[in-house]
Amino acid sequence: MTVREMAEKDRPYLDDFLYDAIFVPEGETPPPYEIIYRPELQVYVTDLGHMKDDHILIAEEDGKIIGACWARIMDDYGHVDDETPSIIISVKAPYRGKGTGTALLSELISRLKEKGYARLSLSCQKANRALRLYIRSGFSVAEDKGDEYIMVKEL
Repeated sequence: MTVREMAEKDRPYLDDFLYDAIFVPEGETPPPYEIIYRPELQVYVTDLGHMKDDHILIAEEDGKIIGACWARIMDDYGHVDDETPSIIISVKAPYRGKGTGTALLSELISRLKEKGYARLSLSCQKANRALRLYIRSGFSVAEDKGDEYIMVKEL
């Protein structure tokens, strides 16, 4: 597996990765794909890569894009302030639990630390398996919002 910066040719995959990032509890029916066009979700991808605080990584295996991780300063579910990038990780289902998310997150954290950001934030449903990844990666709960946490990692 290779982790690299997103290229312009990868842009068409962003909507699919946004959809795949939506947590669906086991046994629940996934929402319709069109949900990604809601304004509260479009904030994650609109003009992604064109703002100074946008950072996007792609995971690729055998020439196939299998995951994406990105950060941007935005007013999203994981927003804590206007200096802290929120991050999103999305891994295609067949590649989950195999280190793809860990590799993407680790590389993104390293790059953002290098660029001088003080911390990162995210939102995670409490029932999401990815919560363990975030805790292992040094994120801590900044706010308990009922079914989800706002988490922060100091860099």
